[in-house]
Amino acid sequence: MEEDAASGESGRHGRSGVVRVLCAVLLTVGLAAACGGESSASDTPGAATVTRVVDGDTVRVDLDGARETVRLVGINTPETVAPDRPVECYGPEASAHLKELLPDGTEVRLERDVEARDRYGRLLAYVYRTDDDLFVNVDLVAGGYAQARSYPPNTTLESELQAAQQQARSTGAGQWGACSPAQQPQ
Repeated sequence: MEEDAASGESGRHGRSGVVRVLCAVLLTVGLAAACGGESSASDTPGAATVTRVVDGDTVRVDLDGARETVRLVGINTPETVAPDRPVECYGPEASAHLKELLPDGTEVRLERDVEARDRYGRLLAYVYRTDDDLFVNVDLVAGGYAQARSYPPNTTLESELQAAQQQARSTGAGQWGACSPAQQPQ
């Protein structure tokens, strides 16, 4: 096995961090064969139509005729639908706000970071509303509906999300003002 230059660990693929990033870019533009992989239309985000908001950080979309569940990358909202967890403070408000931002039928642009999918098979994406180019992930964080959350290697826009969170916390926006310190994310 070759050593992975990005992590210093051995991996079965043996690709360096630079090669992984390059392959992610190639996958994004539909050139999966250059990295020895296959790409489906749904693994290459782009224009999509929202079909349903699942919760504050997850939506269902129609992407080139495929139904996909999209997890907004770089953020986390309080839980509302996890079967093994109670509804968390400000979770219903986060879900309601995302439904206001992205009602069914809303056209969106999905942009990927390094990894295409999470361990649950959901497409990972930064979501932009097509009609006004609103960056939905940042809007949720700036309003205090979500917290910025780093999920390496998908950290390209982490500084923008962290800046939005710092502003929301300092002004007591959303969950930062409505929830007790014990209920706020750490």
